[in-house]
Amino acid sequence: MEYTSGAASWRKVLRRAVVVLLPRRARQRRPGWSLGVPLIAAAAGLLFTTTATTAGGTSLREDRRPQLTQLIEDRREQVAASEARAAQLRAEAEEQTAALADTDGPIKAQRDRAAASREAAGFTALTGTGITVELNDAARRPDQPLPKGASNDDLVVHQGDVQAVVNALWAGGAEAMSIMDVRVLSTSAVRCVGNTLLLHGRVYSPPFKIVAIGDPGALQKALAASEGVRVFKEAADHYQLGYKETVTTVTVPAFEDSTALQSAKALR
Repeated sequence: MEYTSGAASWRKVLRRAVVVLLPRRARQRRPGWSLGVPLIAAAAGLLFTTTATTAGGTSLREDRRPQLTQLIEDRREQVAASEARAAQLRAEAEEQTAALADTDGPIKAQRDRAAASREAAGFTALTGTGITVELNDAARRPDQPLPKGASNDDLVVHQGDVQAVVNALWAGGAEAMSIMDVRVLSTSAVRCVGNTLLLHGRVYSPPFKIVAIGDPGALQKALAASEGVRVFKEAADHYQLGYKETVTTVTVPAFEDSTALQSAKALR
């Protein structure tokens, strides 16, 4: 270490003091990336934590279609079991009512009155000359490209297509009708979920078969006059959808679902 004395030493002391007292220059601004890196790291950590919490130890990308298929199958079995139980209870109630009618005049009169209306109400099976209409999705392999200008929706049967056929057959004077061998009434609702048909709580896959008893000529004339049916026939020709009409002797089953009305409105 070098020691100085005298005027030179005092000059150094004064210079250092001045340097200390002078205002320092503002620190140079940090570049933007130096501030962005910590924020990005914090956001990534939050994202990883949220993902781990949501997954709960499972894979978020796991294919759950098998679980959905099993769930649908379980629900079908539950519906079938409930329908079987309901049919058993109806049979027991009918048996007890019949036994009571043997000794009760008013009950017997009401049973006879109801029996006279069962056919018109759809609670008896009918056989006669009629028409069968079959609608089907376009036949296409998974690796086959779509037709030019078409989408997947153009290649499947929709609710409006089924409803157009049903409405046309009623308009043509159908006496009784069934869809997928299930009797339909004026209160029956036809709905489609994807390319499947939902009817009375049961799911059906194409091809969809609609059977109607009535004058075949009048029924076919009504189908030909229907705008909705005409549009579907054109799509069937263009996209290879399935549409077929067959005139034969057909059987329409009795209505076996619930007859309870959830809502009604009196006509004035």
